[in-house]
Amino acid sequence: MLLDRYQHLFFNSNFKEAATKPGVVAYRGEFILKEGEVADAQGRRGPPAAVLKQAALLAEGDDLKLLSGSLDELQEFPLLAEILGADLKAGAIVVLFTINIPKAFITTVNGATVVFIPLTEGMAWNELIDMVGLEKGDFKGQTSADKVVTVYEALKSEKFKYPESTVEEAMKTTNNAKRITHGAV
Repeated sequence: MLLDRYQHLFFNSNFKEAATKPGVVAYRGEFILKEGEVADAQGRRGPPAAVLKQAALLAEGDDLKLLSGSLDELQEFPLLAEILGADLKAGAIVVLFTINIPKAFITTVNGATVVFIPLTEGMAWNELIDMVGLEKGDFKGQTSADKVVTVYEALKSEKFKYPESTVEEAMKTTNNAKRITHGAV
């Protein structure tokens, strides 16, 4: 199974479980892009240096079907592309909410459609649900994994109307935006 190969990169996991459809597995949590430095003589590592936050992955057997999450910087995408390697291929839908880009764009990596959308505040999962027009009732009675399947099924028919660009070209337009968080003072 594809997600078993990435198990060591799962961090602050919400769940990794099988969907009701045989051979389909979903994960939500954070996905390590760059390990933390070795912190002591026993080889324990510090916190990861870079993660894909609020990640949602869906795999059917050895095929990546969906990858979504939030990148702090577009410059982290090459780390993600390198980790996924040949698993990032045609048929995969990748939606990355990226903090430091001024406008949305689409690119193709190894045949996979990759959509980058600016997002400085909010939750990637909620934005994904809103993007495809799903509501709370659409998930009623579903397992956590089946909710990811529902979002994937809705995304398959989504027509992303963003300009096409390469990641390299888009990196020239990045800004200094930071994640806006709200909470106790």
